[in-house]
Amino acid sequence: MIKRLLYLVILLIGSIWISSCSKQRGCTDPIAENYNVDAEKDDGSCVYIYGCTDPDSKNYNPEATKNDGSCVYGSDPTPAPLQIPQIFVQYLGAPYIPNDNPQTVEGIALGRKLFYDPILSANNTQACADCHSPASAFTDTNQFSTGIDGIPGNRNSMPIFNLAWNTANKFFWDGRATGLEGQAFGPVVNPVEMHNTWPNAVASLQAHPAYPGLFEAAFGTSTIDSNLVVKAIAQFERTLISANSKFDRYQMGIEPLTPQELSGLNLFMDTQGGDCMHCHGSPANPLWTDYEFKDNGLQATYVDLGLGGVTGSSFDDGKFKTPSLRNLLFTAPYMHDGRFATLDEVIDFYSSGLNNTPNISSQMEHISTGGVQLTPSEKADLKAFLLTLTDYDYITNPNYQAP
Repeated sequence: MIKRLLYLVILLIGSIWISSCSKQRGCTDPIAENYNVDAEKDDGSCVYIYGCTDPDSKNYNPEATKNDGSCVYGSDPTPAPLQIPQIFVQYLGAPYIPNDNPQTVEGIALGRKLFYDPILSANNTQACADCHSPASAFTDTNQFSTGIDGIPGNRNSMPIFNLAWNTANKFFWDGRATGLEGQAFGPVVNPVEMHNTWPNAVASLQAHPAYPGLFEAAFGTSTIDSNLVVKAIAQFERTLISANSKFDRYQMGIEPLTPQELSGLNLFMDTQGGDCMHCHGSPANPLWTDYEFKDNGLQATYVDLGLGGVTGSSFDDGKFKTPSLRNLLFTAPYMHDGRFATLDEVIDFYSSGLNNTPNISSQMEHISTGGVQLTPSEKADLKAFLLTLTDYDYITNPNYQAP
């Protein structure tokens, strides 16, 4: 009897084992790429496409079959329209913002970081801010800025402010770049400046622990390219607005000018006085430039062709962009080649130092006498007025400083 029971137990175990061994083995997970509908026992062979499987994420991959934890969440970049000063609202048109590069909180923050980061230079030693210091209204106090190889340039660094209202949309002293975005491409690859290549600069940013995430937040992609870099820098630069000088406050009825400053304003506007308004506008133009390119009689011979070197036309030789008169207190030295160390030297030049050059602007109406021939007291009055265009808040604005 015991032997018979033992025999039955052995038969039962054997049938269970045979039944188990007869089950088809394979991948039994329906989300796997190699799911086998006939498999009854998983053999560990399942193959997955890894990625973000959450449709609510920003980087959802509909092809992914297994979530790898890479999902990125968050809203679209936050719009950040420019805060336009009342004086600009009163006298100027709308700022120029490209349709493909709207101002956003994330884009501006990224551009600010890039502006102050030497990572864009070939040896990680020079940032945009090294030639455009906020303490100098975003220009360089040196006559010529020096690049990473210790080589000086041949033009004075232009200040940066109110560029969203540059209706000509041409940048640099010679107008060789179109748009703020276009302007930002140049310094990175210029052999005298940052002396880098864009592929190298992008690779440095891509390998950085923070930048891919910042680009993701600003532009919806962590894959960095040069176009996104210059877009971010341009967004930050468009926020650099100067509109709180003494003269701005005078225009708004907040603060009076002194008799000397008012005399200087009258000279500025008088064709028989300073004769400055042709190129730099009037109180109705708070930009204090027309952004046009002109030969102002600076070079007796055209050592630097300026716009002519870009267009190839001899009629453009010696023409340079009219700079704004804002913040002159901070932006010395002056002219495209930084030849004048002081504002007094500039006033002396327009008073009696003009050169009758081939392409001299027709607006230089006193060329026959070498200038407007101001008296010492008139020069002092004109200088007093020009200094009312100084915006002290601009150089200390915390939103413009290094992050």
